Amino acid sequence: MAPQSAQQTKPAARGRNPERRRAILDAADEVIQRDGPDASMSAIAAEAGISKPILYRHFGDKSGLYRALAERHVDPLIDRIRSELHGGSTLRLRARATVGAYLQMIARNLNLYRFLMDRATAEDPRTRGDVGMMVRRMGEELAEVLTNEGHVQDPLRAQVVAHAVVGMVQAAGEWWLEHPEVDDNDIIEDLTDAVVGAISGNGEAPATLV
Repeated sequence: MAPQSAQQTKPAARGRNPERRRAILDAADEVIQRDGPDASMSAIAAEAGISKPILYRHFGDKSGLYRALAERHVDPLIDRIRSELHGGSTLRLRARATVGAYLQMIARNLNLYRFLMDRATAEDPRTRGDVGMMVRRMGEELAEVLTNEGHVQDPLRAQVVAHAVVGMVQAAGEWWLEHPEVDDNDIIEDLTDAVVGAISGNGEAPATLV
């Protein structure tokens, strides 16, 4: 009988068990929700019942854990926004639903948001690049919607408007998180007006947008 190939006989890589990785990410979520952006790797390892070296074995290094958390939480946020963006209603209603979904999700997960957007992206260029690419893809997708539906005729202007709108909503959301006295319905309505105004090219929405 021919000897088994190295691929067949090689043991599974240590520290890569998907269920164990999921349990560690669950522990990281718990610690970050509790401790916020200052959550330590030691606290995450302790919550998971492992040592820091074992924690890093599962993710390669600290930045690997950051990127896994970003994928876990940013991807579902983008998917939710995408589903609202492509909903079958007027652009204004979709803009309101999209803005509302984004603001509500970051407010409900404030510590996780702060950990990912402030600490992780500041400490790790690869995580910053991954998150930035997700945001850029959202802008490109919005630009495609604007041109396909005839809201903005020029594809280049659609790109400018779409990325400006995405950046505006993100920046306004950051400001709102620091001003909890502002009612969420107020900022959703004001941001919706701003989004529609940016797309329409003037301060008022044309009849086709409302």
